[in-house]
Amino acid sequence: MSKNRVSRRQFLNYTLTGVGGFMAAGMLMPMVRFAVDPVLQSKGESDFIPTPQKVDEITEEPTRVDYKFEQVDAWYTSEETGTAWVYKDEKGEIVALSPVCKHLGCVVDWNTDKSNPEHFYCPCHGGLYTKDGKNVPGTPPIAALDVFPIKEVDGYLYLGKAEPR
Repeated sequence: MSKNRVSRRQFLNYTLTGVGGFMAAGMLMPMVRFAVDPVLQSKGESDFIPTPQKVDEITEEPTRVDYKFEQVDAWYTSEETGTAWVYKDEKGEIVALSPVCKHLGCVVDWNTDKSNPEHFYCPCHGGLYTKDGKNVPGTPPIAALDVFPIKEVDGYLYLGKAEPR
């Protein structure tokens, strides 16, 4: 037998501390899993989103292309709709522009301002962009429209995440 005997008070203290530790771990483990589990889930998807636009139907006139994608927020998945302005430039290369104005985030439209034809026009504050998405000096936008990286798969246009210029 050991020389150091455990008193009843110490035994109770050790027992209650152990039981409290197990209870705390039992409450914390689900919270930790809740926070970490979405990060650990594997994503087998590409960064490019398919659109219904056929590449051979794209012209030199900017065309509005609407596409759908799934947005995942932790465990909640919703179907969202996105938009891009797509056309072929002078070299025949496809350009895909974001419709979001860089001034305050309104949506721009192509060739709707009668006093400024062949421009992207933001109706919120009169912002103007040229066909290639560059902001017209003297109008509210502070930067050019964002550009989508593009990819062609099986004859259809795929868009990546919009990137600022």
